[in-house]
Amino acid sequence: MSTKEQSMIQLDFSDEMKNSYRDYAMSVIIARALPDIRDGLKPVQRRILYAMAELGLSPEKPHRKSARIVGDTMGKYHPHGDSSIYDALVHMTEDFSLNLPLVDGHGNFGSIDGDSAAAMRYTEARLSRGAMTLLENLDMGLVPFGANFDESEKEPLVLPATLPNLLINGITGIAVGMATNVPPHNAGEVIDGTIAYIKNPDITTKGLMKYIKGPDFPTGAMVTNADDLLSIYETGEGKIKLRAKTEIEKSDNGRKNIVITEIPYTVAGNKSKLLENLISLTKDKVFDEIYDVRDESSKEGIRLIIEVKKDRNIDNLLNGLYKKTAMEDTYGVNMLAVKDKQPIIFTLKRMIKEFVLFQEELYTKEYQHLLAKANDRLEIVDGLIRATDVIDLIIEILRGSESVKQAKKCLIQGITDGIQFKSKKSENEAAALNFTERQADAILTMPLSKLIGLELLKLHQESDTLHANIQEYTKILGNKDELHKIIIARLRSYKKQFGRERLTELGNVENENYIEEIKEEELYILIDRFGYAKSVDTASYSRLSEESLQDYTHIVPIKNTDRLCVFTEEGMMHQIKAMNIPRGRSRDKGVLIQSLCKLNQENALFYISAENLSESLLFFATRHGYVKQVSGVSFETNRSVISATKLDDGDAVAGITALTVEDVIAENRKVILITKKGLSLGFPLPEVSELKKNSRGIKGITLESGDMVQYAAVTAPEQEQIVFEQNIYDPKKIRNRKRAAKGQKAQIRKN
Repeated sequence: MSTKEQSMIQLDFSDEMKNSYRDYAMSVIIARALPDIRDGLKPVQRRILYAMAELGLSPEKPHRKSARIVGDTMGKYHPHGDSSIYDALVHMTEDFSLNLPLVDGHGNFGSIDGDSAAAMRYTEARLSRGAMTLLENLDMGLVPFGANFDESEKEPLVLPATLPNLLINGITGIAVGMATNVPPHNAGEVIDGTIAYIKNPDITTKGLMKYIKGPDFPTGAMVTNADDLLSIYETGEGKIKLRAKTEIEKSDNGRKNIVITEIPYTVAGNKSKLLENLISLTKDKVFDEIYDVRDESSKEGIRLIIEVKKDRNIDNLLNGLYKKTAMEDTYGVNMLAVKDKQPIIFTLKRMIKEFVLFQEELYTKEYQHLLAKANDRLEIVDGLIRATDVIDLIIEILRGSESVKQAKKCLIQGITDGIQFKSKKSENEAAALNFTERQADAILTMPLSKLIGLELLKLHQESDTLHANIQEYTKILGNKDELHKIIIARLRSYKKQFGRERLTELGNVENENYIEEIKEEELYILIDRFGYAKSVDTASYSRLSEESLQDYTHIVPIKNTDRLCVFTEEGMMHQIKAMNIPRGRSRDKGVLIQSLCKLNQENALFYISAENLSESLLFFATRHGYVKQVSGVSFETNRSVISATKLDDGDAVAGITALTVEDVIAENRKVILITKKGLSLGFPLPEVSELKKNSRGIKGITLESGDMVQYAAVTAPEQEQIVFEQNIYDPKKIRNRKRAAKGQKAQIRKN
């Protein structure tokens, strides 16, 4: 067997795909998209902040080019492309996204409108004061470090965050098969809640909510389902309904303005899209009450103006705006974070608990570090004090030694071999010396100025201070309550520094339905033989000539608030809102009726307004010769498509006629049926029974084999000519159809 054959590894393709995809998914979850529960940062954010700390970009230092920061981050810690790093850097500067921005940007870093940031070569940045709470004491060895991607550098696996960043700033991230969405909270409230937990670890979620009342978004606005917050905080999942804050102001000419002063957090960074949405809804006449929309926002805050027409119901308009625009939106909460390399959904209490446990670990390591440092310094100070007491002897040792090494051995171990002393007494005293190595190094490097009396006093004072500090550090490390006092004290100092009033209002608001306020108007729907439809107002209709009207096979009078009912040969009825039929001029072609409703391959046969339909009887005749009358009331529905009549296989509707109450009362009306083979039959209308719409009807004519009804109509006795191609209603006649004749109609049915 060759070497090549021996090195081949046979793998099952499906198993390899599963394993590879699982590894990829875990890499995205742990190392890219989700935050660590301890510092609340994604890896890219942590690496940017650490790179900036290494560059010395503290808040009091000058800004540095963003390109330099991105380059250092990408080259040392995050080799995933400069655009993703810069996007993360820009996000950390946004005061409309974060309650506590972590980067202080200088230049164009975008806006709440949705404007993108300038290129990284034009902008500058440095760490903010908020970021320093995450980077403080990074040099004390409080957090673990690991190798970077090429093992050429070390990077912190978590930052020593002493502020609950995850709750204060929130976070959004999409991983593989999961996502996180933690809402931001008020810094002062979170600190108060954390202190309350430290004092009483058995506190309930409801108890915590006395301090942390709910999310506090940097864009303000209003939470309208505050009662759901307890469930969200107890489960870590749920939906928060956000609503823009508005004010009503007087405008010119008796009009009023709706002023949007705060927008939902979900619209942050997309305010211009909200404005465009409002303008498009106004242009499309979705909200007829709106006169104008404009943006008067400035550095002082958001100010979107919706100018309302005179004498319109503003509360009703607001209900419509909340329903159809992003002025009201839903924020999906999913408090997912990584702990010990595992993604976990955290409750509010557990999130605070994990932060407190991390603080106990950090502060313990911090005071262990301080204690070790104080002991080391005390050792040196004590050595220097002892050295000043025998300074003459030390000088004699130094002058009599041949090397520093020989003198150091004498100071530490009392070895006097090879050293020339002035007297045996001095040699015996030197043999008794027992300084530590650290003390010996300090003595050998001690300047002569330390022998001044004032300097000696400072050494004794420093020794006293170190003893007191060591006693304090030991006390803190030996008592958790003392450790908690230190944590609480620092948190309170942060509250003074970063605390502010709550921006987001919490409440419970029931959504009310929007009632469309449309000025009623008489229209005419004109439909030509090709199925193109348009609507015109009465003034435009009156200007149309008789010759122009001949181009339209169907002319339907209707109100703009009504619906056009379309009956098809296939026995279906479709409804179209009159306002959805575009207005047109005499030379406009219009829009295909199929594009306004779901006609598909059906053939439109009969058109009538819903109002006229409800006041009429419909006469139906089918190809197979069945006839019936149906009350128009039975077609009243909110559905866009319904079945209008029952048809046998192979049958279709041949004709439909709308009958008024007067037509029914006048017993001389006749039904005319004409077949394909040229046969015709006429009989009195009263012989046709009124049936339900889902019935087949009664036999109106007996047909020969292969024959079928081609035309069907109801005529008056004096009518000499039947026109089957037009469906033109007399507007005056239609307007006089009243329900006052209902009693007469009922009597006729009874007879």
